[in-house]
Amino acid sequence: MSSARIHHINTGLIILSCIVSFFIPFELFLFSYAVLGPLHYLTEIGWLHKKNYFTKGKNDFLFLVIASVIIVWWNFHMPKNYYLLAHLTVISILLSIVFVFMKDWLYRFAAILLAIISIKFINNTDNYFTWIAIFLPTIIHVFIFTWAFMLYGVLKEKSKPGLLSVFVLIICACAIFLIQPQGLFYNVSNFTKESYKNFSLLNIELIKFFGLQKLQNTSELFTSNAGFVIMRFIAFAYTYHYLNWFSKTSVIKWHLVPKKTLIITIALWLASVAFYLYDYNLGLKVLFLLSFLHVFLEFPLNIVSFTGIGKELSALTKSK
Repeated sequence: MSSARIHHINTGLIILSCIVSFFIPFELFLFSYAVLGPLHYLTEIGWLHKKNYFTKGKNDFLFLVIASVIIVWWNFHMPKNYYLLAHLTVISILLSIVFVFMKDWLYRFAAILLAIISIKFINNTDNYFTWIAIFLPTIIHVFIFTWAFMLYGVLKEKSKPGLLSVFVLIICACAIFLIQPQGLFYNVSNFTKESYKNFSLLNIELIKFFGLQKLQNTSELFTSNAGFVIMRFIAFAYTYHYLNWFSKTSVIKWHLVPKKTLIITIALWLASVAFYLYDYNLGLKVLFLLSFLHVFLEFPLNIVSFTGIGKELSALTKSK
C-alpha cells in the first residue's frame, strides 16, 4: 500500500471517528477501549520490545515496568494516593529522557538524582496532580502524543497527504467544541453509566480545564451539554488513537512476529475482550496493568518523536 493511500485512509478514519463521536460518544468510547484497546496494548508493547523501547540500554524498560507495577499494586492494595501516581509518572518520564540520550551509567546516576530532586519543585506547580496523574496517561497520551507521532513521521517523509491528516485531526477536535448540536443528546443507558463510572474524573477535570458549565453532580456528565461535548472529544481521541495504530500496520510492521507470538497475542486479546463482555468493570481491573504499562513503555518513543520534530523543523528552517 502506498504512503499517500495510508495517509488518505487515516484522514478518513479521523473524520469517521469524529462523526460517530457526535452521535454515541459514551458507547463509542466503551467499545474502543474494550475491543481496540487491548489489541493495541499487546501489539505495541511487542513492537516496542523489538525496537528496544527506543532507549540506549538493553534493560532500561524494566524501570518503567517496575513503576507501572508499583502504581497498580498500590491502587488495589493500599489507601488511595494520587500524588504517588503523579510522582512515579514524572520519575518515569525523566528516566525515559535519560535512557534515550545517555548510555554511560555515571552520567545516568547523576541525571536520575537531579530528576528525583526536581520533583520537589515540580510538585509545587499549579494543577500538578491534574496534569500529571489524570491528563498525561489519558488524553495527552491518546491525543497529543498521537499527533506528535504523526507529525514526526510526516516531517521525515515530507508528505503532503500526511500533513493533511495532521491538520484534519486538529480541525476535528476543534469542531467538537465549536459545534454543539443540542439535538444529538440522548438517554445514556444505566449499563453505560455503570461501565463508565471509573473514567468520570477525567471528564470532570476536562470540563474544568476548558471552562465549560459547572456540574452539580457526576450524573450531569450524562445529561448536560458540557458532559456531551467532553465525552465526544474523549471518544474521538481514544478511537482514533487506536485506529491510527492499526491503519499503519504496513508501515510500522508490528504484525511481523513469529506465528507463535501472534497466536498468543490474539488469544490474550480475545480473553481481554471476554472479561469486558462479562463485566466491564472487571475488565478494567484485569487490564489495568497492561493499559498503564503500554503508556509508560511508550514514554521514550514520545521523547524521540518530540525531539525528532524539533530536528526536522530545524532542518527545514536551515534549508530555507
